[in-house]
Amino acid sequence: MARHSIFLLILAAVSLIALGITMLASTTFEVAREGGENYVTLWRQLVWLGLAAAVCVTTALVDYNAWMRWRWHILIIAAVLLALCYVPGVGIKINGSKRWIGWQSLRVQPSELAKIALIVALAGWFATQEALTRTFWRGFALPGLILMGIVALIGCEFDLGSALLAAAVGMAVMFVAGTKVRYLVLIILACGGGLWAGVKYLPNRFDRIMVTFDLEKHKEGLGLQQWVSKLAFGSGGFEGRGLGEGRMKLSYLPEAHTDFIFPMVGEELGLRGTAGVVLAFAVLVMSGFMVSAYAPNRFGKLLGAGLTFLIGMEALLNMGVTTALLPNKGLPLPFVSYGGSSLVAAMAAVGILINIHRQGVHLTWDQLPVIRRKRRWTPQL
Repeated sequence: MARHSIFLLILAAVSLIALGITMLASTTFEVAREGGENYVTLWRQLVWLGLAAAVCVTTALVDYNAWMRWRWHILIIAAVLLALCYVPGVGIKINGSKRWIGWQSLRVQPSELAKIALIVALAGWFATQEALTRTFWRGFALPGLILMGIVALIGCEFDLGSALLAAAVGMAVMFVAGTKVRYLVLIILACGGGLWAGVKYLPNRFDRIMVTFDLEKHKEGLGLQQWVSKLAFGSGGFEGRGLGEGRMKLSYLPEAHTDFIFPMVGEELGLRGTAGVVLAFAVLVMSGFMVSAYAPNRFGKLLGAGLTFLIGMEALLNMGVTTALLPNKGLPLPFVSYGGSSLVAAMAAVGILINIHRQGVHLTWDQLPVIRRKRRWTPQL
């Protein structure tokens, strides 16, 4: 099973990408029919897909141990790109968040690279500090400063969702590496304090949290997206309305092709479609953890586990938001949502996992240790 896990991972990723392109074509079809730009978002996504595929092939061919040697360079580049979001004329502010940089129609989201850079840096740190993982300074304080630095840069962009995701992924790597749980509680408290400050000084974020407790009351305001999202799931039922027959995408549901594409799957493909998406992510996460478990060294194990957790956690948060179980955070559904930065980052992660698998240590059945059965005790006559 472990030897073939990478094929399941690739199959799951390709299936999700195919679904995303199909749903994006379905969404843009109505826009084109009503006189809008003819499939412009679809063509842009196909261009990003070509770039993402090239990145995936490159990371699959490059020895993943090279990322350990370049970890500080990658982290510094990610931090500089995050800082550019605050530079007037370079950073782009959309919907209250300054999370993009670019020029005219070309925009990239540095936080996507920053999350991968954070995983690489933490995995490299704990690979070189294995004997000191349980100590306070080397096992918690110094890597914690790396983590909180990236989280702070993302959070100050008013992108609390990505900041919380980065914090969760970083703590997951630290936990797998062996950091004491009582130390990780300190990071949780620090993130909680940062979240409290964000909620206090950004009332809109607090309102988003409160909206989830009574969507019907706020369905004309901040709760509109999640309210219409639930209607889309209910409208699709078990069978779905049929591919291309969804109605909530017709100006009823904002961001139907990006953060809220999952409800479109539910409306057009029904429960079977949404269950298929959940199953694909479950297979991808299971395969990713299996790949990391058979990595030949500690860096590969931590890197693979961190990347897998990143994809799985982001998908879980997106599904939680679109089903109104979590406050609206603005996180895409990996491989499926429209967006070049997210797709390139997800494909880069898949490529790294492929390279880890190529160098993995896979034992055959006859090489596994023999487990001797305990003999039953029989009384002596």
